[in-house]
Amino acid sequence: MSMTPNSHWLEAAQQLSQQGKSYVLVTLLGVRGSAPRDSGTKMVVSDSATFDTIGGGHLEHKVTQIAQQLIRDGQSGQKIEHFPLSAKLGQCCGGSTSVLFETFVNTNINIMMFGAGHVGHAITPILAGLPVNLHWVDERSDLFPVHKARNTHHIGSDVPSDEVASMPPNSYYIILTHNHQRDFDITSAILKRGDAKYIGLIGSDTKWKRFKQRFSHRGFSDEQIASITCPVGLSDVPGKRPMEVAVSIVGQVINLYQQELTPVPHKQGVQWDELKQMLDHSATA
Repeated sequence: MSMTPNSHWLEAAQQLSQQGKSYVLVTLLGVRGSAPRDSGTKMVVSDSATFDTIGGGHLEHKVTQIAQQLIRDGQSGQKIEHFPLSAKLGQCCGGSTSVLFETFVNTNINIMMFGAGHVGHAITPILAGLPVNLHWVDERSDLFPVHKARNTHHIGSDVPSDEVASMPPNSYYIILTHNHQRDFDITSAILKRGDAKYIGLIGSDTKWKRFKQRFSHRGFSDEQIASITCPVGLSDVPGKRPMEVAVSIVGQVINLYQQELTPVPHKQGVQWDELKQMLDHSATA
């Protein structure tokens, strides 16, 4: 179901979250005097749209600007700001309100995994608990589980290598199909894009030696070929069972994306003394 700017804030928050998009939940607090909407009124702001309303006008415009800057800042958290509804805001209601901004920054870690075999099925439950978006591709749609995690998208495709074009830059790719030619075609498509963050290819040392020769014959440079991790996974995590291989692969991905994550500031959320000060200010304004 698609969203429109008139969507209810709760519906919008749920769908933006399912789509892996960041948003800010805005709530009016401590409304005093004449104000466009009552205390507790909410709206949702994404990077490009607003859903529901806190009354429109310059207050909503200013709040939207602040919320979209919070999204660009890229950190989840809470923030309170106080707004006197005066001519300065272009509103002469004569009242005042404090606004709570709750920022929900969704992940920009995108993973495309090819292959719905035993290892793929072992990997997905682990990725379901991590801050990633998983795009799981196989031509055999019947192999996908009936129930999928919120951060997982099933893609049935007769030509899996064509799906590479749909991914954003700096994506992670895990190639686990049952067909060597399909593995080669997928990996070639990723190399041609030239913007992968990670390329993990399952296979033995013998398979990798053969693939390197084929990539070289196709005109790929030594640097491009070296960007592929094959055999995929952490070498110091042994084992051939599907779950052991899955842990090795996911461990390698975690190690890479953790290096990219912005450190979380020590102070998080709205502190009680800050909240009390804001509400007292609103009550006496």
